[in-house]
Amino acid sequence: MSEVGSEAPGAAASARGDGLRVEIPDSAHLHALLGQHDEHLKLIERATGARLHVAGGAIEVRGDEVQAELAARVIRQLRELLEGGYPLYASDVDHAVRILSADRNARLREIFLDTVYISAHKRTIAPKSINQKVYIDAIRKYDIVFGIGPAGTGKTYLAMAMAVAALLKNEVARIVLTRPAVEAGERLGFLPGDLAEKVNPYLRPLYDALNDMVDPDRARRYMDRGTIEVAPLAFMRGRTLNDAFVILDEAQNTTREQMKMFLTRLGFGSKAVITGDVTQIDLPMGKASGLIDAREILQGVDGIRFVRFDERDVVRHRLVQEIITAYERVPDR
Repeated sequence: MSEVGSEAPGAAASARGDGLRVEIPDSAHLHALLGQHDEHLKLIERATGARLHVAGGAIEVRGDEVQAELAARVIRQLRELLEGGYPLYASDVDHAVRILSADRNARLREIFLDTVYISAHKRTIAPKSINQKVYIDAIRKYDIVFGIGPAGTGKTYLAMAMAVAALLKNEVARIVLTRPAVEAGERLGFLPGDLAEKVNPYLRPLYDALNDMVDPDRARRYMDRGTIEVAPLAFMRGRTLNDAFVILDEAQNTTREQMKMFLTRLGFGSKAVITGDVTQIDLPMGKASGLIDAREILQGVDGIRFVRFDERDVVRHRLVQEIITAYERVPDR
């Protein structure tokens, strides 16, 4: 049985006829790695095709060379996460297998232990994929970042967490969250109710994400004082946003004119994150998406970064990833 528990990070494990063995000397870490009713171990077996067996303070890995090497790498790096104090969930095991299947040299510690924010529910918000790590690093470094990719890849949620963290560290004076109310178009004035009642259905996802991160009472105080503003994109016209963290969500539903208007609102000491999915455009026929337009016009502009997500970055139910992949295999009808 070959010992892989002490390998150098990223080093390849050589599978032999008698398999591989990963030592887990801490019993608490071993228990956490196994999961309830060995849930985590079973997940790794299903995802890699390897066969895993607990033997004393170690996990034995059997299978062909590729299967065993991948499973051993996943187990070893999950052990490192536990040693770093990371609370391990089944979803993390799933993300770990995805990451290490795509890039054998990836380091889970560098991704999962990069804490962005601790939510109001005491839950750690951190990247769960290589592209998510690239995304938050880009937000730290650049003043304008575009996150483009399918639903469920954490584009808006991570941007929101970065914004709240920046506000609490006094790096910005306020947060502005906006998205186009595309179905209402220019007809908001004809809808029943006051202004808030007219636009709230379009802004609900932003409120939901905010309330997941900040205690509702605290969030309400922030909004009453104008420290956090949630508004439709049309309300950005004519303003200059200084010392603000601005997030434009659902940007694929902006027109070219709206996107240009939004980007030119940015003032001193501000940061903007623009998120969208170019496969989910709801604009009227014949209207070009401002997000696609900006991607073509601004690519290569110094100080602006584009980060692209794909189905491997989906952090919702595992079937969401399969659904996205299935739809991408079929041409538009």
